[in-house]
Amino acid sequence: MNIYTKDIIQVFKGAYNVDNMDAMSAYMKNKFEYLGIKSPERKVLGKPFLIKSALPPVDKLWTIMQELWDLPEREFQYFAMELFSKYNKEPEKNWIDHFEFMITQKSWWDTVDFIAASLVGNYFKMFPEMIKPITDKWMASQNLWLQRSCLIFQLKYKNKVDTELLTSFIIPLSLSKEFFITKAIGWSLREYSKFNAEWVLNFVNKIPLQPLSKREALRIIT
Repeated sequence: MNIYTKDIIQVFKGAYNVDNMDAMSAYMKNKFEYLGIKSPERKVLGKPFLIKSALPPVDKLWTIMQELWDLPEREFQYFAMELFSKYNKEPEKNWIDHFEFMITQKSWWDTVDFIAASLVGNYFKMFPEMIKPITDKWMASQNLWLQRSCLIFQLKYKNKVDTELLTSFIIPLSLSKEFFITKAIGWSLREYSKFNAEWVLNFVNKIPLQPLSKREALRIIT
């Protein structure tokens, strides 16, 4: 195991809080174990490992991420995502495979949403030629978390959202009854409505959507 991983494990496990464990796990439907370290404290504990001088060399990043992802406690997956975000200015082209791994392993909204909006979203800005082959693959996968990632990776694009692309994701999923899909459709539209409310309103009036998607899409403009 990489020494960087060992050091993170030692620090985090030394800060476990039994009083918080059950409540944090219950909030995530008891899908994951927790050390009981709440987000503010976790960020304080992780900060010394995320300063530039402490970051591991980029060729060790994948190994460290896998080691952290294999650990049962959810705090380690949160840290792995934060670690990757420190390299966002210069992602490597093959990192989309790493992001796909992170999306499809130990999947739940708490990791997928950060990976999609912060890591995948930035990656596609840097490598726009990868958008079509990757999103075509993800949409065809029938994996709801990969499909959700297609719907929300533009959340931080503000007025630069590719509406034609977003439409191509929404239409084949528009009548899905899967909560995490219908919610993501509404979320993506609601976020874009902050910059182009008219387009979103016209879209919702034209395209049949599930009630949840429509309600979420129009929340701040009607």
